[in-house]
Amino acid sequence: MPPNPSNPDPDAIRADSEAVGEELHAIRVGRTAMACRFEIVFNAGQHALGTTHAVEALDLVDAIESRLTVYRDDSEVARLNRAAADGPQAVADDLWALLERCRELHAGTSGAFDPAVGRLVRTWGFHQRAGRVPDPESLAAAMQSSGMRHVELDDRARTVRFDRQGLELNFGAIGKGWAVDRVVERLCERFDADGGVHLLVHGGQSSVRAVGHQASLSGGEGWIVGLVHPLRPSCRLATFRLRDRALGTSGSGTQFFVDRGRRLGHVLDPRRGVPAEGVLSATVIAPTGADADALATALYVLGPEGLARVAPRGGEVSAALVVPGRSASNVRVLTANLASDAFQVVDAPGIEIVESV
Repeated sequence: MPPNPSNPDPDAIRADSEAVGEELHAIRVGRTAMACRFEIVFNAGQHALGTTHAVEALDLVDAIESRLTVYRDDSEVARLNRAAADGPQAVADDLWALLERCRELHAGTSGAFDPAVGRLVRTWGFHQRAGRVPDPESLAAAMQSSGMRHVELDDRARTVRFDRQGLELNFGAIGKGWAVDRVVERLCERFDADGGVHLLVHGGQSSVRAVGHQASLSGGEGWIVGLVHPLRPSCRLATFRLRDRALGTSGSGTQFFVDRGRRLGHVLDPRRGVPAEGVLSATVIAPTGADADALATALYVLGPEGLARVAPRGGEVSAALVVPGRSASNVRVLTANLASDAFQVVDAPGIEIVESV
């Protein structure tokens, strides 16, 4: 799974997606949180108290991180991980809502998205960012104590129980998107009084949500977000046009290790307990940041066969998958349910084909 929201890999994030805009026409308010840069971007002159409201909204990110992180023993999730195997635990309403959505996303992706894999993340060394291949016994034990199938949610009592000792929740694949959504909700309440909401929020540039339009954008509405080439981080691969949508990108840009010539990234396939392989990056556009993040991880795990499941034709989710091309320096781009006016591949060498699935 992607890194915990308290400890993502900044280089991997930068290599996955990049929000772009005209600085002259935009105001940016940012803060380091969840080990990355969160930014709120809004059109200059459009929101009278925009900076004040943006700083207030960023306080939410700090609060969310303090509760969801597994890197602090006193966080709500850390306490839940310690106690839930001993009996049902009551949780706050917002954490309950997150767990409910995780349950739905887990089922909808056939287990390719799974937040109950903290034990696996530790076993592979990615919790400490020191990747290693575990011995078969350790891996088998971690698999026995991982998976949403072992997380019992009592809808009536709103309690959580684990049916296995050692199981750990880790919201690394959804935490930044969830925080972005909360920031957008808060700013929509504040900015709507100014006659409309126009803003973009991103967490580490891999979790993005856009509302309204970018004042400097000509030839259409929305906000332009760039996707960085996974093999050449200094180059842009494609651009997306977002309006009232969120974008999430998953990849193992720099958080990986090499074992006997194999490059093993930090995105784990929770069904098999091993790093996912065969995909360079997966990008999903969805109504919310949480969904976009989780589904991007699932698509990275599922690969090309998962495009139709994650982004079925005519649905509300779109996707772009970047996979290796026929040579080591080339890539192939596969898209699903993505309108031509919302996505454009940069005209550059090394991009073999663009296919619509």
